[in-house]
Amino acid sequence: MNFKQTIIAAVFSILFISGCSSAPDEIVVSEQSAVEAQYLEAKDLLKQGNYVRAAEILAALDASFPFGPYSHQIQLDLIYSYYKTDDTSQALASIDRFIRLNPNHTDIDYAYYMRGLTNIKAASNALQEMVGIDRFDRDITEHREAFNDFNTIVTDFPNSKYANDSRKRMIYVKDFMAKSELAVAEYYMRRGAYVAAANRAKYVVENFDKTQQMETALEMMLESYKQLELPDMVENTYKVLKLNFPNNPSVN
Repeated sequence: MNFKQTIIAAVFSILFISGCSSAPDEIVVSEQSAVEAQYLEAKDLLKQGNYVRAAEILAALDASFPFGPYSHQIQLDLIYSYYKTDDTSQALASIDRFIRLNPNHTDIDYAYYMRGLTNIKAASNALQEMVGIDRFDRDITEHREAFNDFNTIVTDFPNSKYANDSRKRMIYVKDFMAKSELAVAEYYMRRGAYVAAANRAKYVVENFDKTQQMETALEMMLESYKQLELPDMVENTYKVLKLNFPNNPSVN
């Protein structure tokens, strides 16, 4: 190889090395731009109410770039998208993963709030709500979990912007759970299982005393103890009922 050929080879080598050294940065910039473009598209779809398509894009981004600069916001928006499309199982799975991996995130209160909302939605029956029928004798596991989620916000994040609404929802959920317990108590009473009925009603009095169901619970306790011929229990329940609800027909 002559001197001229050596110089040309050296120049090409330098150009090749320079090109290779800049390529990864260019790839990263291009990749970030693509992620940003897709994320902005998903945000626009959310604003338009196209939650299904938004969820598809966000899920793809989350799967491909789980640790990128937009990863946390993508995951939170994906949770919301799943919630709006009634995909409660995917929403809950995404929420649980987010809470597990990001316990100190600045928006962790939002994750708990969405889990509370999603648990309530998971427990709802669209047909029953449409015709105005509430079934209080169904399983209330999701309602218990929702109550705990809202309580977490009120207790651990009292200054959260979701705290006030969480308190209101706790009242609703607590009243629903009390009705569910009384539905079971009523079932026992119809079948003459007065011990079981009294215990269920007593549970409501002890655990849901600030709900609208307390009066009904005391009435059930009073009737159950009468049927069981337990005069002391009848007298005690009568006094409590009269003290708290003096206009109740059972004490007049």
